[in-house]
Amino acid sequence: MATAIEEGGPMRITRTRTAVGVAVCALALGTLPAWAAQAGPAAPEHGTARHAPHHSLRPASDGVHRIPLQGAVNVRDVGGYRTYDGERVRYGQVFRADALAKLTDADVATLTGLGLRKVVDFRVPAEVQYDGPDRLPAGLAPTPRAISDNGLFATLMTVIGSKDPVKQEEMLGNGKADAFMRGVYRTFVSDAANRAQFAATLRDIAHGGRKSPLLYHCTAGKDRTGWTSYLLLRAVGVPERTVVGDFLASNTYRAAYDAKVREGLKQSGLMQNPELLIPLQEVRSGYLEAALAQVEKEYGSLDGYLRKGLGLDTRTVLALRERMVG
Repeated sequence: MATAIEEGGPMRITRTRTAVGVAVCALALGTLPAWAAQAGPAAPEHGTARHAPHHSLRPASDGVHRIPLQGAVNVRDVGGYRTYDGERVRYGQVFRADALAKLTDADVATLTGLGLRKVVDFRVPAEVQYDGPDRLPAGLAPTPRAISDNGLFATLMTVIGSKDPVKQEEMLGNGKADAFMRGVYRTFVSDAANRAQFAATLRDIAHGGRKSPLLYHCTAGKDRTGWTSYLLLRAVGVPERTVVGDFLASNTYRAAYDAKVREGLKQSGLMQNPELLIPLQEVRSGYLEAALAQVEKEYGSLDGYLRKGLGLDTRTVLALRERMVG
């Protein structure tokens, strides 16, 4: 019996792989019925990774590939997740992080081991001024790509700086902090300047090549960074439930640090009730739902947002899949 190579050669295999990639990406974005997933190859047995990280760190037990640092708490390899067709997102290609201004020398050495070729900083100038510039390996400079936080940083400074428990309650209590964060997420979709920055970053990933690892970050590594990771993973075919889990993992990794911040504010007398800050410090599924509702309202689907809102054509989406999955 003739083999696939004898029948069509490498060209046919490439066409088949591309077709599967199109189907998986479309399914992930909600543009194909669920039964289409059955057209792909069967998923490998759990735990049979095809691509190990090129550095020594290993995935955490919850499947999230955390990179422990002393000066940042939410640094992760985006790789390791399964796609609809049983493939795995490659390790060592894309990393996500919180602010890198407080890294130690040992942390910088760890980043050096990642082989980064580009670091994208989503922070607005006021955040950079307050926290400081990134500390990066020699020869690597951050690419500033500010994405509006819809006034989140300024709000935090105003609330804390007032030292007034009545004003703090008025600004953040009774669900106002939660509502504020939903507004932040809606601007990820509605604001044209924000869309341009997300698009530029996804294009960098798509066309950067496998030998050019990239890291993107904001201040907490949870909102602007979380939305970028959500888009990337959904676009390459990772199931929604898995991607939401990655999004919410920021709460686990930031919990101890954020609690320490709240305790410090209380001990210093800046806030009598620092628990008011929790909705601003956390990520919640409702925040993601607010962004996706805005996507539905303006573009009809996530696929529409990627193509019309971010201007990513089919070639770019397939390039994302080719780089990230295998």
